[in-house]
Amino acid sequence: MRRFSHRIFLLSLGLVLSVSVRPLAGGEETSKSTSPEPVTFTTQEDHQNMMQQLGITALRPGRNANESAPNPANYDESLANPFPKLPEALALKSGDRVTTAEMWWSHRRPEIVEDFEREVYGRVPKNVPAVTWKVLETRETTVGEIPVVEKQLEGVVDNSSCPSIEVKISMTLGTPKNAEKPVPVLMMYGFSFGPRPGAARPGQPPAGGGNAQNAAPPPGRRFGPPGPNRNEVLIKAGWGYATIFPASIQPDNGAGLTRGIVGLVNRGQPRKPDDWGALRAWAWGASRGLDYLETDPAVDAKRVGIEGVSRYGKAALVAMAFDPRFAMVLVGSSGEGGAKLHRRNFGEAVENLTGSGEYHWMAGNFLKYGAKESKFGEMTPGDLPVDSHELIALCAPRLTFISYGIPEKGDAKWLDQQGSYMAAIAAGPVFRLLGAKDLGATDDYQTEKMPAVNHGLLDGQLAWRQHDGGHTDAPNIEHFVAWAAKCWDSMR
Repeated sequence: MRRFSHRIFLLSLGLVLSVSVRPLAGGEETSKSTSPEPVTFTTQEDHQNMMQQLGITALRPGRNANESAPNPANYDESLANPFPKLPEALALKSGDRVTTAEMWWSHRRPEIVEDFEREVYGRVPKNVPAVTWKVLETRETTVGEIPVVEKQLEGVVDNSSCPSIEVKISMTLGTPKNAEKPVPVLMMYGFSFGPRPGAARPGQPPAGGGNAQNAAPPPGRRFGPPGPNRNEVLIKAGWGYATIFPASIQPDNGAGLTRGIVGLVNRGQPRKPDDWGALRAWAWGASRGLDYLETDPAVDAKRVGIEGVSRYGKAALVAMAFDPRFAMVLVGSSGEGGAKLHRRNFGEAVENLTGSGEYHWMAGNFLKYGAKESKFGEMTPGDLPVDSHELIALCAPRLTFISYGIPEKGDAKWLDQQGSYMAAIAAGPVFRLLGAKDLGATDDYQTEKMPAVNHGLLDGQLAWRQHDGGHTDAPNIEHFVAWAAKCWDSMR
């Protein structure tokens, strides 16, 4: 019987967590002879399996970040909007306008959620098993010379339905030792790269997104230009910090879709087209981390936020959109699949997310929008029933901060900063409908241009700031903390 070992490098703690996964010789405890063993696919085999389920025979190739390579990404703004009209965030499928908050919560928001779940990020199954949190270690330390109590936590997922697949969520929590009352906490997705900073592991796209064969991406957030230490900024402001490790929730490759939480719920079998992908799984893991934070007396559970950069910026936005308990989000350099408009033809494209390097982030159904030949013909990003402005709108009226850097320092044009700004503009009417302030610009997302670098739009519950650093949100962390405090003061 073969044994599969997954090793997660927890860089920030200097720890190594090994999770061994053994194929299940059967299925349920009561019927071991009737359930198949967990499937072991390569990424390519799993990708092909989903194409076959959908009846797709050919996909359009993804764009290449290298402008001198074949099929390069478009960086010509005059060609960037082939589908200029976005779906109406405030129009019901019946065509009726959404004019009240009650109509949004009762009718329009559920429509948008359904479209995102079915076509883009996938559904969280109803039978996801329970998570039991335990404190592995409590220690006292200092962060920026301030005494801090830090806990190493583990969330063990009940795997009685498939004992061969183990999922143990790793999270750390740090709170000021001498705080007089519960403190706000920012939960941050932690990177866990292997051999070298920012390198792609076998079968994975590089850290900044894109195809594995592309030129080297901008460095990941732990290896980008210097910036303020997030934990120090948070502790100095009287907040706490939590770091949750996505690889302990779900592997970041297509071969891992029959392992991790997605594989556990499916008992090691391949996904169906509307099953969740890694982004939704990482978001689910953050929600389970929030379950624990709600029980910790040191944490102000009403002021817990979620943060991430690059692919984890996508996951942070997804977590915020689908879990209304998160009070705030810092979305760092999220690009395609995050805040960037799918309908934009600039930098990374939908076709990159439907290829074998990144499809595992999304629902299987998302592959349809990169289909060149299939039983249903050809489909394009213009056929998507939703776009990312509506993902941002699902966060309303809570505190939503969109962050980018500049290409000159490594936050590549590939990410399409302008396309994300357009999405934030188009989400504005929903924030206003729900009594929150938007970016303060016009609603004309087709003509609005980004403000100057380092000029933040921070007067409302929806915020934007492009800093002068690279592929990181560290230069914006101080602005985020001050902005959140100002918003809370204004809501008193």
